[in-house]
Amino acid sequence: MMETTEVEKCCELHPPKSCSPTPCPACGQQGKTVARLTLGALLKPGRRQDIPVQDEFCFCKTPTCEVVYYLPGRVLFRKNDLSVPVGLKEPTDPTAPVCYCFGWTPQRIRAELEETSNSTAIDRIKAQVKAGNCYCEVTNPQGSCCLGNVVKVVQETMTMVGQRGGEKR
Repeated sequence: MMETTEVEKCCELHPPKSCSPTPCPACGQQGKTVARLTLGALLKPGRRQDIPVQDEFCFCKTPTCEVVYYLPGRVLFRKNDLSVPVGLKEPTDPTAPVCYCFGWTPQRIRAELEETSNSTAIDRIKAQVKAGNCYCEVTNPQGSCCLGNVVKVVQETMTMVGQRGGEKR
Protein backbone atom coordinates (compact mmCIF):
# COMPACT_ATOMS: atom_id res chain seq x y z
CA MET A 1 0.00 0.00 0.00
CA MET A 2 1.54 3.30 -1.08
CA GLU A 3 0.45 5.25 2.02
CA THR A 4 2.22 2.83 4.36
CA THR A 5 5.42 3.13 2.35
CA GLU A 6 5.29 6.93 2.57
CA VAL A 7 4.73 6.76 6.32
CA GLU A 8 7.58 4.29 6.74
CA LYS A 9 9.93 6.61 4.81
CA CYS A 10 8.89 9.55 6.94
CA CYS A 11 9.29 7.59 10.16
CA GLU A 12 12.86 6.55 9.33
CA LEU A 13 14.03 9.58 11.32
CA HIS A 14 12.24 8.31 14.42
CA PRO A 15 11.89 4.53 14.05
CA PRO A 16 10.04 2.61 16.76
CA LYS A 17 12.09 0.09 18.72
CA SER A 18 10.83 -3.03 20.41
CA CYS A 19 11.26 -3.29 24.15
CA SER A 20 12.55 -6.79 23.74
CA PRO A 21 11.25 -9.06 25.18
CA THR A 22 9.66 -7.22 28.06
CA PRO A 23 5.92 -7.43 28.63
CA CYS A 24 4.10 -4.77 30.63
CA PRO A 25 3.85 -5.93 34.26
CA ALA A 26 0.21 -4.79 34.41
CA CYS A 27 -1.32 -6.05 31.13
CA GLY A 28 1.28 -8.51 29.83
CA GLN A 29 1.48 -6.94 26.36
CA GLN A 30 4.80 -6.30 24.62
CA GLY A 31 6.08 -2.75 24.99
CA LYS A 32 8.31 -0.55 22.88
CA THR A 33 11.55 1.15 23.83
CA VAL A 34 11.67 4.86 24.63
CA ALA A 35 14.57 7.06 25.62
CA ARG A 36 15.07 8.74 28.98
CA LEU A 37 14.65 12.08 27.21
CA THR A 38 11.00 11.24 26.51
CA LEU A 39 10.20 10.54 30.15
CA GLY A 40 12.00 13.68 31.32
CA ALA A 41 10.06 15.82 28.88
CA LEU A 42 6.60 14.41 29.56
CA LEU A 43 6.42 13.50 33.23
CA LYS A 44 4.91 15.99 35.65
CA PRO A 45 7.73 17.96 37.30
CA GLY A 46 7.15 16.30 40.68
CA ARG A 47 7.68 12.84 39.19
CA ARG A 48 10.89 13.48 37.25
CA GLN A 49 13.11 12.72 40.24
CA ASP A 50 11.64 9.18 40.21
CA ILE A 51 13.16 8.32 36.81
CA PRO A 52 15.73 5.54 37.35
CA VAL A 53 19.25 6.26 36.15
CA GLN A 54 19.34 4.48 32.79
CA ASP A 55 18.93 5.34 29.13
CA GLU A 56 15.97 3.25 27.95
CA PHE A 57 12.54 2.34 29.26
CA CYS A 58 9.47 0.52 27.98
CA PHE A 59 6.25 2.19 26.80
CA CYS A 60 2.98 0.26 27.15
CA LYS A 61 0.81 0.95 24.13
CA THR A 62 -2.24 -1.00 25.32
CA PRO A 63 -5.20 1.45 25.36
CA THR A 64 -6.92 -0.14 28.36
CA CYS A 65 -3.79 -0.24 30.55
CA GLU A 66 -3.07 2.64 32.97
CA VAL A 67 0.69 1.98 32.80
CA VAL A 68 2.66 4.20 30.43
CA TYR A 69 6.33 3.49 31.29
CA TYR A 70 7.83 0.43 32.92
CA LEU A 71 10.90 -1.73 33.36
CA PRO A 72 10.96 -5.54 33.46
CA GLY A 73 8.62 -6.52 36.28
CA ARG A 74 8.26 -2.94 37.57
CA VAL A 75 5.62 -0.31 36.84
CA LEU A 76 7.25 3.13 36.82
CA PHE A 77 4.68 5.67 35.64
CA ARG A 78 0.96 5.68 34.91
CA LYS A 79 -1.19 7.98 32.78
CA ASN A 80 -1.78 10.41 35.63
CA ASP A 81 2.00 10.89 36.05
CA LEU A 82 2.31 12.57 32.64
CA SER A 83 1.76 16.24 31.89
CA VAL A 84 0.04 15.39 28.57
CA PRO A 85 -2.72 12.93 27.69
CA VAL A 86 -1.49 9.77 25.99
CA GLY A 87 -3.51 9.66 22.77
CA LEU A 88 -3.18 5.89 22.34
CA LYS A 89 -4.60 5.40 25.82
CA GLU A 90 -7.50 7.83 25.30
CA PRO A 91 -9.11 6.47 22.12
CA THR A 92 -12.49 8.07 22.85
CA ASP A 93 -11.11 11.55 23.68
CA PRO A 94 -11.26 13.65 20.50
CA THR A 95 -8.94 16.25 22.06
CA ALA A 96 -6.11 13.81 22.94
CA PRO A 97 -3.19 14.45 20.56
CA VAL A 98 -2.28 12.06 17.78
CA CYS A 99 0.53 14.40 16.70
CA TYR A 100 2.22 16.12 19.61
CA CYS A 101 4.63 18.24 17.58
CA PHE A 102 2.04 19.98 15.42
CA GLY A 103 -1.17 19.76 17.44
CA TRP A 104 -3.22 17.30 15.42
CA THR A 105 -6.11 15.74 17.35
CA PRO A 106 -9.01 13.60 16.14
CA GLN A 107 -11.21 16.66 16.68
CA ARG A 108 -9.04 18.87 14.45
CA ILE A 109 -8.82 16.18 11.74
CA ARG A 110 -12.60 15.68 11.81
CA ALA A 111 -13.28 19.44 11.62
CA GLU A 112 -11.02 19.77 8.59
CA LEU A 113 -12.64 16.76 6.89
CA GLU A 114 -16.14 18.06 7.54
CA GLU A 115 -15.23 21.52 6.25
CA THR A 116 -13.18 20.56 3.19
CA SER A 117 -13.79 16.81 2.59
CA ASN A 118 -10.00 16.43 2.80
CA SER A 119 -7.34 16.11 5.47
CA THR A 120 -4.00 17.82 5.08
CA ALA A 121 -2.66 16.38 8.36
CA ILE A 122 -0.42 13.69 6.87
CA ASP A 123 1.11 15.90 4.17
CA ARG A 124 1.63 18.81 6.55
CA ILE A 125 3.30 16.61 9.16
CA LYS A 126 5.53 14.97 6.54
CA ALA A 127 6.58 18.40 5.27
CA GLN A 128 7.51 19.48 8.80
CA VAL A 129 9.47 16.26 9.38
CA LYS A 130 11.32 16.81 6.11
CA ALA A 131 12.10 20.38 7.20
CA GLY A 132 13.63 19.05 10.44
CA ASN A 133 10.89 20.43 12.70
CA CYS A 134 9.84 17.12 14.26
CA TYR A 135 10.64 16.25 17.88
CA CYS A 136 8.69 13.03 18.36
CA GLU A 137 11.27 11.55 20.74
CA VAL A 138 10.61 14.49 23.06
CA THR A 139 6.93 15.38 22.55
CA ASN A 140 5.28 12.01 21.80
CA PRO A 141 4.84 9.66 24.80
CA GLN A 142 5.69 6.78 22.45
CA GLY A 143 9.08 8.39 21.82
CA SER A 144 8.81 7.78 18.07
CA CYS A 145 7.07 8.98 14.91
CA CYS A 146 3.34 9.64 15.18
CA LEU A 147 2.46 9.26 11.49
CA GLY A 148 1.11 5.73 11.85
CA ASN A 149 -1.32 6.98 14.49
CA VAL A 150 -2.27 10.00 12.37
CA VAL A 151 -2.90 7.86 9.27
CA LYS A 152 -5.16 5.57 11.30
CA VAL A 153 -7.19 8.48 12.72
CA VAL A 154 -7.51 10.14 9.29
CA GLN A 155 -8.72 6.88 7.71
CA GLU A 156 -11.18 6.15 10.54
CA THR A 157 -12.50 9.72 10.50
CA MET A 158 -12.85 9.73 6.70
CA THR A 159 -14.94 6.58 6.99
CA MET A 160 -17.14 8.09 9.72
CA VAL A 161 -17.57 11.43 7.96
CA GLY A 162 -18.17 9.66 4.63
CA GLN A 163 -20.85 7.44 6.17
CA ARG A 164 -22.53 10.44 7.76
CA GLY A 165 -22.35 12.31 4.47
CA GLY A 166 -23.87 9.33 2.68
CA GLU A 167 -26.80 9.28 5.11
CA LYS A 168 -27.58 12.94 4.41
CA ARG A 169 -27.87 12.47 0.65
